Order: sequence, then structure tokens, then C-alpha cells
Amino acid sequence: MSEQFDVIVIGGGPGGYVAAIRAAQLGMNVACVDEWKNSKGGPALGGTCTNVGCIPSKALLQSSEHFDHAGHHFAEHGISVSGLSLDVTRMVARKDTVVKQNNDGIAYLFKKNKVSFFHGRASFVKAVNSTDGGGYEIKVIGAAEEALAGKQIIVATGSSARALPGTPFDEDMILSNDGALRIGAVPKKLGLIGSGVIGLEMGSVWRRLGAEVTVLEALPIFLGAVDEQIAKEAHKAFVKQGLKIELGVSVGDINKSKKGVSVAWTNAKGDPQALEVDKLIVSIGRVPNTVGLNAEAVGLQLDERGAIVVDDQCRTSLAGVWAVGDVVRGPMLAHKAEEEGVAVAERMAGQHGHVNFNTIPWVIYTNPEIAWVGQTEQQLKAAGRAYKAGTFPFLANGRARALGDTTGMVKMLADAATDEILGVHIVGPMASELIAECVVAMEFRASSEDIARICHAHPSLSEATKEAALAVDKRTLNF
Repeated sequence: MSEQFDVIVIGGGPGGYVAAIRAAQLGMNVACVDEWKNSKGGPALGGTCTNVGCIPSKALLQSSEHFDHAGHHFAEHGISVSGLSLDVTRMVARKDTVVKQNNDGIAYLFKKNKVSFFHGRASFVKAVNSTDGGGYEIKVIGAAEEALAGKQIIVATGSSARALPGTPFDEDMILSNDGALRIGAVPKKLGLIGSGVIGLEMGSVWRRLGAEVTVLEALPIFLGAVDEQIAKEAHKAFVKQGLKIELGVSVGDINKSKKGVSVAWTNAKGDPQALEVDKLIVSIGRVPNTVGLNAEAVGLQLDERGAIVVDDQCRTSLAGVWAVGDVVRGPMLAHKAEEEGVAVAERMAGQHGHVNFNTIPWVIYTNPEIAWVGQTEQQLKAAGRAYKAGTFPFLANGRARALGDTTGMVKMLADAATDEILGVHIVGPMASELIAECVVAMEFRASSEDIARICHAHPSLSEATKEAALAVDKRTLNF
């Protein structure tokens, strides 16, 4: 006899666990199934984000930033450091502790909200006859096999790193984000294929710790999804720091040996090149996790990428089955998954869940940080939309000077006629935090004039946002 639930959530990552909690808050009897395991074989809730993505990468970024500051920036503050050393084992152990704290926190939230948790891999078995209450039967294979039945199902199985054709990850020398977070010693030479978010963040970590880092990017431009002016500023900063970035490359044969990894590649001019590295991180995107879901058993529709087909409400092709996060269309971002998870739970309860794809922020946690929301200048030009632009450099911001970090700028784009903010793009210190004000402003359809007339604390980095808004009207006060 199957255990009965109102809702079964498959996947305990940001989209799944948040959906389960919200559904439980709305009075539903909820189960969540997740297969992630910790080093001891126990449950590790939080999905890719918590275990091998957002959380551990930020822990290592913070540690490597401290090391970089101690070695290169403390002296200008009058702080002398002698005998500076690095214990990578301890650094990685701290990262693991941070991950476990988050794992345990989600487990606590499940208990608090009375969400039933099942540790194992879930797959569809069949649709339940409407005379028996309807819904779907789900099989869970973990320490034992269990049968569950849910009137409604939310699939939140996330995504996996995409490997190069013919070059599988071994997580020892050829690494995905998972292996990149578990490197046990600083490699002398590190290679990166792809200059996406994960690649740049991991490259930043190991560059700060002493590795010689080379990035091979197939696209002829750097960070193609980012506003071009901001991307150029970031590229300049990364090159100055010591990252070697090659654009417009074509990667050929990749071979492993006891010494390391060799990569044959051609540059943008077509000249053959060779790269010899100790470790190679491949960061060329991610693919939806639907293998093993047994979607065909119930006729769940997938697209050519293996993603679950959904409408704008996250409904799938099957009545009572929803899907959220990386496994569906849209940006593969943890916070996008969370918003979809909450929206679906509320829609199940007859409410009006809200997700605005136009105001989802993006962040790259490098140094300088890069964050943006809304449209880029090149997108507005392509659409033929009349706009005004304003920029303000952190070089002219008092708090940035005091921090000793004046790289970058804030850029604001507004409609030429209505002054409605169409996009904000930031490269510089704490961009990940500064972007939130801009998201709020755009969600309420604010104008650049609105931001320009709001009092911002002095001295603060947020004043750069105000000044960028003033610059839209060509009336900056401090530049």
C-alpha cells in the first residue's frame, strides 16, 4: 500500500525544498524525495546549490579573498603579515562545514513545517486511477524501496554539469564544479574551458591561492550575456589580476597523463596551440536532470534538451504534475527555482503565484563582482528601443575609496520617453548586494528619477547607484 500525500516534491534543491515548505505552510500533506548523499552516506538536502554549487563556492571564494588580502593588500592599511601560509585541507574542511550547516538547516525546516522526507531516487511508476483518488504513484529507491502516492507532483530535479564530447569528468584531473570544489592542493597550472559563472568563480579561487590560470572561451567576446561595457571592464580587471583569457578558441584533443592534462586548441586566428595544466575545469553549461525519472511511464513531455516542457505557470503536459528550476526553461539560477517553487505551491492552493522573469537578478561572485537585472544595452539596440544610459565609476565613490576597491561602475538604462528603468548593470565591490535595490525598483516599475531622488546613506557603495540614476539625466553630483 502506497503512503498517501497531497503533494510529492521530487528533488530537495532550492526549488524543491522551498516548494515543499510553502505547500506545507498552506495546509497540504507534503513529502519531499531527494537522493543527495553526504560523505557518510546520509542525506544532504539542498541539491547542487548547497552541495557542489552556490554555497561551497562562496565559502572558498571568501577564504581565498582573505588569503589574497593578507598577501597583497594588508600592507597598504599598515598591517604587516609575516610567515603567511596556506592550509588547503583546512580551507576545504571549513567549506564542508558550511555545506553541512546548510544541509542540517533544511532538514530542520522540514521538521518544523512537518514535511515528510524520503532519502533516495524517485521515479514515476504510473498514474493512479481517478476512482482511487487520482494522482501518481512514485517509487523511491534508497536504503530500501518505498512506494508513495501523490495527488500532485512537483519535479525539481535540477541540472548536471555538461561534459565535453568524448571527455568525461573523472573529478580528479578533468573536473566539473564538483571536483573543482574538492581540489586538495593548489595546482601550479589550472585550465578552464568556458568563461561562464562557475568557471570564472573557480578560476578566481585558485588564482588567488597561487595557481596560474588560463581560460579558453569559444565565443569571440567575453561574457556574452553581460552588458558589453560591463563585460569589457570586468575583462580588464581579470587580466590585470593575472587571469589569462583566450577568446574565440576551438578546443581539440584533450589527453591525460601522469603529469597532467594537455589541451590542443586553436586561437581566433586559426593558429594551433597547446596548453599543459595540472587540472582542467570544464564549465560549458549544464543539462537538465531527467534521466532516471521514468517520464515515459506516465507520458511526461520532454524537449530536445531533456528538459521538462512547462507553460508559463510551470504546469507540465500532465494534469497535477508541475516542474520548476533548472529542469525547465529559463535561467538556471537557484533563486529563480525558489520563486517558481513558491509560486507553484501557491497556485496549487488557488492563489496567484508570482514570478517575473524580467526582474530576476544575475550575479557572478568574482572580484570584482558582476551583477545585473533587466536588459543590456545591446539588447535594447537590437530591439530598436529608445533609451538613456547613465554610468558612475566606483573610483568616485567615497566608501569604495575607503575600502580600497574602486574597480568598476554602476550603469543604469532607462526608457527615453517614460524614464522607466529597463536594466541595471554593476561591476565592482558588493555588486551582489547592490543589485537588490535595482530589482525592487524595476519590480515596481520605478523611473531613474525615483532612484535619483531617494536619499542614500553617505558614505555607502549604494550612492553609486543613485549617481548612475542621476547620470541618466546627465546631472551627477560627484563625477
